[in-house]
Amino acid sequence: MKTNAARLLDTLGVAYELREYEVDPEDLSAETVAAKVGLPAEQVFKTLVARGDRTGVLLAVVPGDAELDLKALARLSGDRKVDTVPLKELQPLTGYIRGGVTAIGGKKEYPVFADETIDLFDVISVSAGVRGTQLLLTPTAYQGVTKCKVGPISRPKG
Repeated sequence: MKTNAARLLDTLGVAYELREYEVDPEDLSAETVAAKVGLPAEQVFKTLVARGDRTGVLLAVVPGDAELDLKALARLSGDRKVDTVPLKELQPLTGYIRGGVTAIGGKKEYPVFADETIDLFDVISVSAGVRGTQLLLTPTAYQGVTKCKVGPISRPKG
């Protein structure tokens, strides 16, 4: 299924692969998605929506086996404080639902910040903008399309 994100990549001439999987609404974790698309969790990046006291709404892209470090994100984004947005604000802000948020082809362009581990892989996986479909593309292509700033914004879960 072609999503807005895939159509945008087509328009820009960016190579990608769409990988579909069966969605379990009770388990939208990146680890589960990774297993379903046949990649290690650290190669499947989740896009989280946050709000900084200076930047406003921003997107944080972190590996599926890690969690967002809000203090590190604040440092990278130039904010004093950053918090994730409440679930009820997700769709009005981005046009996407939980499990389908992507930084490519969104309703509005927000600043994007990606964890530095993005550069460790030949290919990464991100949501294609709907639950059940992942985009696989090179980190270089992803960074070019999203104009993300890369830095250490994740930490091990737990």
